Amino acid sequence: MIRRRALLGAGGAGLLLPAAARIARAAPSLKIGVLNDQSGPYADIGGPGSVLAARMAAADLGITDAVEILAADSQNKPDTAAAIAARWYDREGVGAIVDLPVTPVALAVLEVARQRTKTVMITAAATSDITARYCTPVLTHWADDTHALTAGPAAAVVDAGAKRWFFITVDHTFGLALQRDASAVITGKGGEIVGAVSHPIGATDYAPYLLAAQGARPDAVGLASVGGDLDNLLKQAAEFGLLRPGGPRFVTFLTYISDIHALGLKTVGGLVFASGFYWDQSAAARRFAERFFAERKMMPTKNHAAVYWAVRRYLEAARATDGTPLAIARAMREGSFDFFGRPARIREDGRVLYDLTLYRVKTPAESHAPWDYYTPLAPIPADGAFL
Repeated sequence: MIRRRALLGAGGAGLLLPAAARIARAAPSLKIGVLNDQSGPYADIGGPGSVLAARMAAADLGITDAVEILAADSQNKPDTAAAIAARWYDREGVGAIVDLPVTPVALAVLEVARQRTKTVMITAAATSDITARYCTPVLTHWADDTHALTAGPAAAVVDAGAKRWFFITVDHTFGLALQRDASAVITGKGGEIVGAVSHPIGATDYAPYLLAAQGARPDAVGLASVGGDLDNLLKQAAEFGLLRPGGPRFVTFLTYISDIHALGLKTVGGLVFASGFYWDQSAAARRFAERFFAERKMMPTKNHAAVYWAVRRYLEAARATDGTPLAIARAMREGSFDFFGRPARIREDGRVLYDLTLYRVKTPAESHAPWDYYTPLAPIPADGAFL
């Protein structure tokens, strides 16, 4: 009984400490690892920018000194990512891992986290299977997933008369999930899939795939790729003269502003896609983007925005609890929050819910300033976007 009273007394005293001090006592939960592609085809969508976004979240809560942000390169390899995650969780006191592009990498780290009951926040990998099949109490999924990304664009293009579709898909779990979800929307609206080919990550010659698409004479070509692969696909499609008025409509799904910037409006003006974040969507988004741009000389991608809010939500939950992973997970799921001007909440299975917007890429004549790239077409409510 004496021991119990002493422990209870110590706990009660802790409640009187300032918030930052309470967080500092939960040291393992305040070490956050940003695990992503630091130098490969997906570096622009996350990379060092995700590290900056995580640090901005800590700074905005006024607890920079109490938080340590680590970073590592997964090299887009599941075994490499899993080994880093295990080391971070087991030996380096990391309480949460964030970012995780490429679905096999995200699923590998998710399994490591599940086995150890450690927090994982997936902001880049987009397959809807992450919460539909692999949900766990320590998971939150922030990326606008394959179902949300395909429902709006595919439906809009089919409704505009493009009934025959051909897919060029990156050959891994994410790409196949993206094609699967888009195909379900297309066929559900009376469209037809007339063919599909797949390419490896980091391919350099897309001519065979583009020629196969051209030969199928589709109304629309769905590009189920991302990052450097998507950039190179669109560049070569433009070189082949396929991105032209009167040709098949090229539709992208997981599209980042870094892709548009790299390719230029002259090449990709007119592309249609959905996104849960655009730097110019609200005053809050613009303030975040201005600070980010001052450091990185580029506007933040939607992944950078998701990393910011994932880390911020995690740290807020750590401040409100004893810092254990399950307590943090419960606190993160309580209530709603403002996702750069849009209401958001985290469902019990870890799916982060928010509205998306259907965008069209501006032509050079429509753009009035650097990074002024998107024209909003229609809102996509969260309840109609996510499974």
